[in-house]
Amino acid sequence: MSLGSALNTTKATLSNTALQSGVVSNNISNASSTDYNRRTAITATNIYSGATTVKIERTENTALLKQTLAATSDDAGKQKFLDGLNSLSVVLGGQDYTAAPSTYLATLQEALQTYAASPSDVTLASAVISASSDVANALNTSTQSLQQLRTDTDSDIATTVAKLNQLLVDFEKANSAVTSATAAGGDPNNALDQREGLLKQISAIVGVSTSTRSNNDMAIYTSDGTTLFETTPRKITFDSLAAYDANTVGGSIYIDGVAVKTGEGSNTTSKGTLPALLQLRDQVYPTYQSQLDEIARSVISAFSETDAGGDAIAGLFTTKDGSVVDFGTAEIVPGLAGLITVSPDALASPIKLRDGNIAGDSPNVDGSSGYSDLLYKYTTALNTQVDFDPKAGISTNVNLLSFATDSAGWVEEYRSNATTAAESTSAMLTKSKEAYSNSTGVNLDEELIQMLDIEQSYKAAAKLMSTIDDLLKTLMEAAN
Repeated sequence: MSLGSALNTTKATLSNTALQSGVVSNNISNASSTDYNRRTAITATNIYSGATTVKIERTENTALLKQTLAATSDDAGKQKFLDGLNSLSVVLGGQDYTAAPSTYLATLQEALQTYAASPSDVTLASAVISASSDVANALNTSTQSLQQLRTDTDSDIATTVAKLNQLLVDFEKANSAVTSATAAGGDPNNALDQREGLLKQISAIVGVSTSTRSNNDMAIYTSDGTTLFETTPRKITFDSLAAYDANTVGGSIYIDGVAVKTGEGSNTTSKGTLPALLQLRDQVYPTYQSQLDEIARSVISAFSETDAGGDAIAGLFTTKDGSVVDFGTAEIVPGLAGLITVSPDALASPIKLRDGNIAGDSPNVDGSSGYSDLLYKYTTALNTQVDFDPKAGISTNVNLLSFATDSAGWVEEYRSNATTAAESTSAMLTKSKEAYSNSTGVNLDEELIQMLDIEQSYKAAAKLMSTIDDLLKTLMEAAN
């Protein structure tokens, strides 16, 4: 080998070690970043200069990335759904159901039984009226809390939609940087990292699939095939509402003009947070509201009285606005749980409950203080099977106390199933991230070993350069 060839080889080696050292240093400094993929300096060999670094390659694993995106969508949807059900459980008063209508109905039944045994005791009559007020207040408060949950969920949807729109705008910038760098033969790796990080955030909001085209251009579609991004971001629209009541129907979310589908089932099929939020707002919370409304209707029916014509009319329980309710038909009256109240006449004169003349004609024609027929009738009514609207989503022919208990059980069953599902997807997401990180992330041990190898190459090249320098000096001295 001539001195000239040796000098060129040495220069190439020093250049390579400098570039490789920079790549390894960059890897080490970004080892803790979840959106950074390991870089590798790729070298090629030719007969003139030996090994030469030709490009910096970004480590990729398309299959594992796809799995990570899918796991992210699944887990985000199920975690959001579980959060909503936990909030609903709070409305019931937690695991002890301290605020559930079933708890107050059981207390009312006990008070009635005690009063029926001593119908002349005004104190016991007042205790029944107080327990009745607690039932009505529980239904009122639950309705208010439930509709506030719907309002909060609607606001959460609006915030998430705005975030998704911004992420797509940012994705467009990152995607343009990738395609421009790729087309110009530059280094698109940093832009690829940024684009991938944005894609992961998008997948947590709505399930996605991707397609990569020429110049590394990427298009994004939802899990059901709606276009999210193709050259330009598609607009996601949603009209938020300031407040909700039992009759309010929430607005849909549209992606490129296509409505987003809600999740289904207690373990939810939601891919991303948006379908889960829609399911909570439009299915879970309204279903529980329907159950509350059916409890309210049946309570009014159980304590109804009879007018002069022999028709049943509202007695102990009535409505705040004075509206007449068809409580005898097994059909949901939307919002009734928020309107139910104890009759002012019963509050003013608790003994009227015994005589049945809160609003109707008293069957206690003799005015007997020991009259207890109606009190026993009311107690029996709480344990008599009645029909409930199937749209409430639980039992259709049970007694009122059982229906109220089933309602709380329905919430807890949903929450239990959602908890199990969320635990499974969380474990799957952890494994997917770990597998993807092991495949594409930075391993500090490997990078440090590579740094030592580069150091040895540099020392060898430096020694060779020193030797060449000595030879050139000797040659120059000989020439003189």
